[in-house]
Amino acid sequence: MQANRSLILSAVLAIAAGGFVPSTASFAAPQHASKAAQKKAATPPSVTPSAEPGGPPVLAAKAWLVMDYDSGQVLASENADEPLPPASLTKMMTSFLVEQSIRTGKLKQDDLVSVSENAWCRGSGTESCMYLPLNSQAKVIDILRGIIVQSGNDASKAIAEHIAGTEDNFATLMNAEAKRLGMTQTHFVNATGLPDPAHKASARDLAVLARAIIRDSADFYPIYAEREFTFNKIKQGNRNALLYTDPTVDGLKTGHTQEAGYCLVTSSKRNGMRLITVILNANSMQARADQTRALLSWGFSRFEKATPIQPDAQVALAKVSFGKADTVPAVLGAPWTITVPKGQKLETAAQLNADLEAPVAKGAVIGKVVATSGGKPVAEAPLVAQADVERAGFLLRAWQHLLRLFGK
Repeated sequence: MQANRSLILSAVLAIAAGGFVPSTASFAAPQHASKAAQKKAATPPSVTPSAEPGGPPVLAAKAWLVMDYDSGQVLASENADEPLPPASLTKMMTSFLVEQSIRTGKLKQDDLVSVSENAWCRGSGTESCMYLPLNSQAKVIDILRGIIVQSGNDASKAIAEHIAGTEDNFATLMNAEAKRLGMTQTHFVNATGLPDPAHKASARDLAVLARAIIRDSADFYPIYAEREFTFNKIKQGNRNALLYTDPTVDGLKTGHTQEAGYCLVTSSKRNGMRLITVILNANSMQARADQTRALLSWGFSRFEKATPIQPDAQVALAKVSFGKADTVPAVLGAPWTITVPKGQKLETAAQLNADLEAPVAKGAVIGKVVATSGGKPVAEAPLVAQADVERAGFLLRAWQHLLRLFGK
């Protein structure tokens, strides 16, 4: 039965990917295919063009978002901050905590994880499973693949118990990490995403989490692009259909329950720019894939990277009181790139801290630079002191006090 389930899942994924056609008799078209096609044609489209020139597509999903990875800038969204059931997108936090535990040495990839009766998946077909045998053990790295690629509820529960003793305790860790990352509209109750009225996450929060995985779990991120994983002689395919049709897509996670609908968080990198998309509560696997493709196509065609100021360029000269030097150059603290609509012209202006007094340490933040377009702020970056400014001696400070007193 498990082998048949694996075969059926692979076929479904292949069809959703749009690049494969089943050849066995068991997948032959039914006699009433024309009626099914008519019904499908009558279904409202999941993607329609924007009524505004150049605007984002209109999606038939409850919430969605497209974010620039480098800056975290949201390019377009709908209901981005509404807490919704995230289904198995929850497992991005589960896998992230596992990855960070390996990075910090709390876990080793070869550590063995035991499968309790609570974690064990009984193979009912009503939930996604890695099919870990009861009372067996599996390596942490295999468990991680079982969570990411196979979306295993059993793998998620087993590692939660291994790390925190119970799944409830692990949910506490999940919520603490969500708070640290700034996920303000998220509350986790379990490690799997199985339905619970209190288990919610927003599209924006899930994009923040995806960005953290790509940034902080770079050693493990390639797993999110793996199309299949075999464990216990059972091969299962990744449910992210875009991995099969778009070579620029390299993650992240799918989710589905009756309450949550069909959900998908995806990342794609093209010509040096990476975008993250989130789809929540679409009405089918095909719809979430089509909607993601539409968002990626719109984002990459409408936006580009811009570097308003070079990292080594002096942006402004900041006045310093009571120092051995009267001024200090203000420069960018780090390389600054932003994502803007193609062809958009940018202007920059420095805003320096008032009443800057010595001593000033090299690298100390002394202001910010703001990029604007058409008079509207687009982005900003901190300005730092390019050099140390030592505090002046008593006599020089006294003289500067007098000059300030008489307005000179």
